[in-house]
Amino acid sequence: MTDKTPSTAPDAEAARPEPDAPEPDAPEPDAPADRAETGAAAAPADGGAPAGRPVVEVSPGVYKRLTTGLGGFTMAMGACLLIVLAVYVITPRSDKEVLPTVDYAPQLWAMRSDAPFTVYAPEGLPLHWRPNSSRVHGLDSGGKDPVAWHLGFVTPSEEYAALEQSNEKASQYVPRMANSSQPVGTQQVNGVSWTKYYRKDKKANTLARTLPNGVSLVVTGTASYAELAVLAGSLKEQAKTGGPTPPVTVTPAS
Repeated sequence: MTDKTPSTAPDAEAARPEPDAPEPDAPEPDAPADRAETGAAAAPADGGAPAGRPVVEVSPGVYKRLTTGLGGFTMAMGACLLIVLAVYVITPRSDKEVLPTVDYAPQLWAMRSDAPFTVYAPEGLPLHWRPNSSRVHGLDSGGKDPVAWHLGFVTPSEEYAALEQSNEKASQYVPRMANSSQPVGTQQVNGVSWTKYYRKDKKANTLARTLPNGVSLVVTGTASYAELAVLAGSLKEQAKTGGPTPPVTVTPAS
């Protein structure tokens, strides 16, 4: 009898691996261990910060508040502001403005030598009159422009007083220096009459006089009329011989 059952031999032969085919590579058993060892070597032995850096230990809750969210930022800014406030409180400071002291001898010498008129300068001012500004205008114009000298002082009462003098036309120069064109009276200084001016909004007191040669002398500032009279009374003619300039006494600031 003929067996009609299909033979399974060819399938079995096909499933059998060829003798010469290489077997699949097996994973190396030591590879995971090597990687683990390498990772362990990269990390610090004690799990802390890298060598050479200081370690500050904080609790997990504090660390989280300091490093995350708005709370940490607010705390950091608050700490900075406290430090700044502490420095501000302990730093010595003064609210008093210190004005410079100047030596006006060079300007006095230039006016004596080159001004087209006899210059006046203070002599023998009492203690604590401190010069703090001095400016000359017009000397280099060759006579084309008026010549003027400004000399400013800090008075003993810590107010300001200035001597202004010029050969500019008095009707223009005096009102400009006085900040006013309306006299408010006269004041006698060493037997000489000076015209008084006052400008309330600028707190400006002024004494002025014009000499026979057309030169105007103006003492003005926030100082009282009494202190302005002291400055006006100290003014003396300066010789135009080109000789040595009288010494200028400067009182050191206290």
